[in-house]
Amino acid sequence: MLLGVNIDHVATLRNARGGKDPDTILAADICEQNGATSITTHLREDRRHIKDEDVRTLIKTLKTNLNLEMAVTEEMGQIAFEVKPHSVCLVPEKRQEITTEGGLDVAGQLEKITEFVKKLKSAGIIVSLFIDPSEEQVRASAKTGAQFIEMHTGQYSEAFGTEKEETEFLKLKNSAALAQSLGLKVNAGHGLNYDNVSRMHEIPGLHELNIGHSIISRAVFTGLAKAVREMADLTK
Repeated sequence: MLLGVNIDHVATLRNARGGKDPDTILAADICEQNGATSITTHLREDRRHIKDEDVRTLIKTLKTNLNLEMAVTEEMGQIAFEVKPHSVCLVPEKRQEITTEGGLDVAGQLEKITEFVKKLKSAGIIVSLFIDPSEEQVRASAKTGAQFIEMHTGQYSEAFGTEKEETEFLKLKNSAALAQSLGLKVNAGHGLNYDNVSRMHEIPGLHELNIGHSIISRAVFTGLAKAVREMADLTK
């Protein structure tokens, strides 16, 4: 599996005091040098962490690929058309949430999302849909024309080590198999850490994991380079 590193929380720390430190661009470079195969950023509508300038600089400096997480809005679409990241992951977004709370309701917004996906693809951008691992959402995602889904692993991560772990894990495994049978490639992420990431190897054909919070948290104690290397080793 490939490892995409989300650097949003480097920006969170920077924004706590203002200024330039810690530098998101330097963080991305360190991640790339130590095993990251892509860099993920979520440009939120309220710009609470990653800023527009971060995205514009990253697109010029990255040696790997930029995966831009964003809401399905006209503003975000225009930014994607301007900077042309390698890939876009469409996610739900609520102003009051601390982090993304669930997957995108593709089935309930099929026409809107299909049109949005079409425009992004016409600009040469790979599109992924961040969804809960359910048959309904997988089948709807396949109808949009998106090339990828990213399975929301939050429920599995919370259940890890409890009696609910197997139930949540099987939702991921079965959804991945269904998606692949429908021609979709499959990524996964949210809440994955150095302990629970091991079971992702049990899901055949999983392409890439997108992990941020646990890596940045460990980096506080070990340094970012070591934290990324350790996770990259676990995902290989």
